[in-house]
Amino acid sequence: MVDSALISKIEKARRYAEERDRFRFLSFSVTVRGENDTHHVRYHEGNWSCDCDFFRHRGTCAHTMALERVLEGML
Repeated sequence: MVDSALISKIEKARRYAEERDRFRFLSFSVTVRGENDTHHVRYHEGNWSCDCDFFRHRGTCAHTMALERVLEGML
């Protein structure tokens, strides 16, 4: 039996996924597998943090910059 309500929701989800400007991340955490180690990166209310030494000294790093590229237009 075809569930028309479910089909409608699947179509809506597909449309939403294509319209990336619908999404705004408020906070999340992710691990990034770097060349030398795995790092924990957080995003909270517009601010990045990373547990790598470079971020501690510079306030940015390859891990946060890579995630900015991945999530371009969504933050």
